[in-house]
Amino acid sequence: MKIIVLTSVLCLLLQSCFAQSSQFKSNTDQSNQADKFKGVNKAPGFSKRVVCIDPGHPSETSAGSVVQNGTTEVHIVWVVALKLKKLLEAEGIKVVMTKQKENQQVTNKARAETANRAKADLMIRLHCDASQDNGYAIYSPDRQGTVQGVTGPAQTVIDRSRIAADFVHQGMAGVLEGVLKDGGARGDSQTFVGSKQGALTGSIFSQVPAVLVEMVVLSNPSDAEFIKTEDGQLKMAQAIAAGIKLYLQQNP
Repeated sequence: MKIIVLTSVLCLLLQSCFAQSSQFKSNTDQSNQADKFKGVNKAPGFSKRVVCIDPGHPSETSAGSVVQNGTTEVHIVWVVALKLKKLLEAEGIKVVMTKQKENQQVTNKARAETANRAKADLMIRLHCDASQDNGYAIYSPDRQGTVQGVTGPAQTVIDRSRIAADFVHQGMAGVLEGVLKDGGARGDSQTFVGSKQGALTGSIFSQVPAVLVEMVVLSNPSDAEFIKTEDGQLKMAQAIAAGIKLYLQQNP
């Protein structure tokens, strides 16, 4: 009888030890799995990155106050800029604005100088187009231009701006697919002003990568209806933020 009881106790002890060993192995495996994927798919920190947002107009060339399909360029770029600022700051990015209120007039040279002083990783310029086209397009300097006796930007700025424009376009396309027509990434020389002086004024004075986003064609009724809504403005801000983050991730 004693032998039977002793054998039963021994079996129970062996089962307990096996269970603890299995649990330890399971916990160890889970810990190893956690270590293996530590840091994977986590977004890189942006705490040391600086982005200059330039809500276009009023400037020395245009007030942006012409009413088109019930709104104005100066208003749309301002409200989208504020939404974009919040999105970027939520990621830890430092944001510098070229103006502090919607109707504050700032010259294009002064806008570039704000980005230069901040040593911005990127200057993102927000505009709305007026043409027979529709949809969004991204511009960057593709050659030097001369204005006010100054020739610029430097070739390094042209090269870096083109790279930035490609990433901004890629990020925007992913968010706006099926929403707006994709006009792609283009050179400043394809714009009305750029075709005359070689590059846009803001690009000529820029010492940091400069990208201009024509968010919509405001003279197009469908584009205007989209960007006049709160949802449309937020969608546009999210699209631009996606492009900026993609550029910053790939260019540490």
